[in-house]
Amino acid sequence: MSGVRVAVVTGSNKGIGLAIVRALCKQFQGDVYLTARNPQLGEDAVRALKEKEGLSPLFHQLDINDLNSIRALRNFLKNKYGGLDVLINNAGIGFKAADTTPFGTQAEVTLKTNFFATRDICHELLPLIKPNGRVVNVSSMMSHMSLVKCSPELQATFRSDTITEDELVKLMETFVEQAKKGIHKDKGWPESAYGVSKIGVTVLSRIQARQLKETRKGDGIVLNACCPGWVRTDMAGPNAPKSPDQGAETPTYLALLPTGSESPYGELVSEKKIVTW
Repeated sequence: MSGVRVAVVTGSNKGIGLAIVRALCKQFQGDVYLTARNPQLGEDAVRALKEKEGLSPLFHQLDINDLNSIRALRNFLKNKYGGLDVLINNAGIGFKAADTTPFGTQAEVTLKTNFFATRDICHELLPLIKPNGRVVNVSSMMSHMSLVKCSPELQATFRSDTITEDELVKLMETFVEQAKKGIHKDKGWPESAYGVSKIGVTVLSRIQARQLKETRKGDGIVLNACCPGWVRTDMAGPNAPKSPDQGAETPTYLALLPTGSESPYGELVSEKKIVTW
């Protein structure tokens, strides 16, 4: 099977992730894996796409908060396909604005999934990316909106072209610690755990793209972060202006950038356009 191309979308049994799977099934030449933490929900989503829409997605269980689950997927892809051609890191969570969960808890839970688990996925799967592969980390315009609400010092650090992954991890850990103590605002952080988690995703993407250029030079791999827009999902609510299929357009565009593409690279992309970070 190593000659067959393969794409994986994390957190894709519903919402934007499901819409990305639908789009890839129509446009990507190869196998497309819908993944979900709950196998029943994942299998149901695959069945619906097959029976109602005539598409041919495949299913693999994946809980991005479980390292064993990530590694099971990694081993499966390595053994069956010899690697991975397209990875779209879509899985994420967000607390509703009206949620009364203490902010420190929201910060810990949100960053655990959106930043740290996404980072774990990348550590395990980026080494499998084949030449001319595409990686898309689904971020949010909330990352940009939250960045400008950070202190000037934090903004400068997050915009730095030399920040390391270790330094970024330390900053994300510091935010959680300070949020738990209720001192995050005094320390220059915004009042959005989701926004900070997506700052982390965007900056991590910039770092990863830089590292790929150094370690896989000549392999033609392209990695970007993107904002799908405000989309009608369980997380964003029913009043958002975009449908999930519209939200899938930019992630799918980045996943299917033609061979030889040099831009966008290591960018935050919204509406298929680069956002100045």
